[in-house]
Amino acid sequence: MSSTKLLIGSALLVAAAAASSMLSSGKASSSRDITEIDDEVEEGDFITEEDVCKVFDRLFMEMQAVLAQLSQTVQQIQMSGQHIPEQQLRQILKSEYERALLVKQKQALEEADMDYDCFEEATWEFLEKEEEYPKVKRSVERFQKLWENVSGESVVGRRPGKTSIEEEKVELLSAEKTIEAAEVYFDSLTNAMSELVQGYKKEGKDLRDPSVAQKLQLDFAGAANDAGEEALKGMGISLSQFQKSIEANASNPQVGRSLGMLQMKQQQALVSMGVPAG
Repeated sequence: MSSTKLLIGSALLVAAAAASSMLSSGKASSSRDITEIDDEVEEGDFITEEDVCKVFDRLFMEMQAVLAQLSQTVQQIQMSGQHIPEQQLRQILKSEYERALLVKQKQALEEADMDYDCFEEATWEFLEKEEEYPKVKRSVERFQKLWENVSGESVVGRRPGKTSIEEEKVELLSAEKTIEAAEVYFDSLTNAMSELVQGYKKEGKDLRDPSVAQKLQLDFAGAANDAGEEALKGMGISLSQFQKSIEANASNPQVGRSLGMLQMKQQQALVSMGVPAG
């Protein structure tokens, strides 16, 4: 998966946004157990705040790459003239997301030597004291936001015993305003990648090195959503409002053409930065 595809795909997730708020319930065998957070046990015998964050951060970055690849495929299909109904597109993304997550979740938990049930229980325990464990809250809610982008379900902030989240009611943007917001959103992602590339080059890193390119795309995955959301806030537009407006204007030819042009502009910018396009 190239950094180019990741950048474009991250923006396409907004246009493609289309089960659960946490992980899939496939089990992973392990020897590592959970204890109460406040219990005094030997270090390494229990799941820590850092352990939980590492798993969610890893899955967030890996699933960003999966969704970028899916979105790139969808875009190629659409550019060939085929139309995928919104409901079908959303279902495809959700199904593929869940299938990939089961695999990557199993790998992550096995490598961390953690059992799924214990990991889930530890996560909920930390979230019950979210003011004491803000890093867990941030990692979990960022992961929830990724699922929200794919499924259209309001899940950020969902906790055990809280089965539904009140969905934000937003005023939809006009087609013209949606295009304007998309320009700002895409530019913010391009700028975020540019800053990362400049930092890599200052450190003497070779972007043609596959391991460096992979690290670049993972770093970008962690920064993309925040960059886009902050840029939209500057226009007085929430990410949710933007997403729903893209969805509502999906059948507008002008919006579709503009998004395609923005993606091409990004590709050209990335090539000029030296970001691998393959």
